[in-house]
Amino acid sequence: QVQLVESGGGLVQPGGSLRLSCVASGIIFSTYPMGWFRRAPGKQRELVATISVGGVTNYADSVKGRFTISRDNAKNTVYLQMNSLKLEDTAVYYCNAIVHWGQGTQVTVSS
Repeated sequence: QVQLVESGGGLVQPGGSLRLSCVASGIIFSTYPMGWFRRAPGKQRELVATISVGGVTNYADSVKGRFTISRDNAKNTVYLQMNSLKLEDTAVYYCNAIVHWGQGTQVTVSS
């Protein structure tokens, strides 16, 4: 059974930072490209960042220069370091492994 478990969300002020983690089980993690998506209130889910098996990264324009995706294959974990957070980053963040999804973790940016 495949499980993706996110953690690290919370409430943060504008300009602050958070690091999300996603631990995968039930897959050969090192063979999966991984991604982070988000769904803001009233909006469709959108891509935030992806990282390939070889470590090549891709980012949505809205987060370039602020967010960093990384992976630790030894820990079956993908991370999303989020800096300089903005109000518009408020969303539920989901971990993705091709067809598998986590349950999501809430990130709220508010003063």
